Amino acid sequence: MKLQKVGRNVLLAICDAGLLGRTLHEGKIVFRVKEDFYKGTRLSVGEAISMIENSTIVNLVGKNIVNKAIERGYVHPEAVLEIEGVPHAQIVKL
Repeated sequence: MKLQKVGRNVLLAICDAGLLGRTLHEGKIVFRVKEDFYKGTRLSVGEAISMIENSTIVNLVGKNIVNKAIERGYVHPEAVLEIEGVPHAQIVKL
């Protein structure tokens, strides 16, 4: 989990630990789970999910974190994009 302040926004990037540094391919999509964007504090899924409440932009990658975000009502299941079988979701609070 990595938390950054970007202007007036709070950007939260969370990925399942095993995905860090991987590159996912799906058709023409190439998605890099870059360490400089996602690597930060290692937290439990529950701890990471609790950080969503105070964030304005959230990027989620991985089955564990995306499923928990769906379960908590932060992400609608139909808004999830699968890349090489790995779920990816974004939340933007206006």
